Amino acid sequence: MESNLILYTNDSGDVSIQVRHEDGTFWLTQKRMAELFNVSVSTINEHLRSIFNTGELSEEATIRKFRIAQNEGTRQVTREVAFYPLDAIIAVGYRVNSEQATYFRKWATKVLNSFITKGYVLDKQRLKQGEQFGHDYFILLSAKLLGKSLTCCHPNYCVSMSWNEDFYV
Repeated sequence: MESNLILYTNDSGDVSIQVRHEDGTFWLTQKRMAELFNVSVSTINEHLRSIFNTGELSEEATIRKFRIAQNEGTRQVTREVAFYPLDAIIAVGYRVNSEQATYFRKWATKVLNSFITKGYVLDKQRLKQGEQFGHDYFILLSAKLLGKSLTCCHPNYCVSMSWNEDFYV
């Protein structure tokens, strides 16, 4: 289980938040979500309650506790802190009413639109900065792009047929 801390900074540079990256997703506390969307922690809590109450996400499957060392006065204390994955962050981002949440929704919509129209999304900044990807990231991306090309160009290619997967990919 690999865990990295990534620093998220918005385009204008006025919001900078430490984001935990673990098990293929991003995790934030309620406090960090409040900073991301420029609202109070109680607003984040209210939206999370609504998300769980409506069944959009399962509270038990969503919340994960991480042990965090933090300074309290002159001593360092380790506590279990509740973190929420990207699914919850996105769900909250689409409910919060703030200028920063609007920027987030515009960004998320742009990414989703790119994925739907192109079939993939590339983070040019991450590529330029040499950020770490999973060991099989580019292999899987290449296989997906090849599969997409074949469905467009080759009349005998059918995604649902197992022999195609063995032969083409």
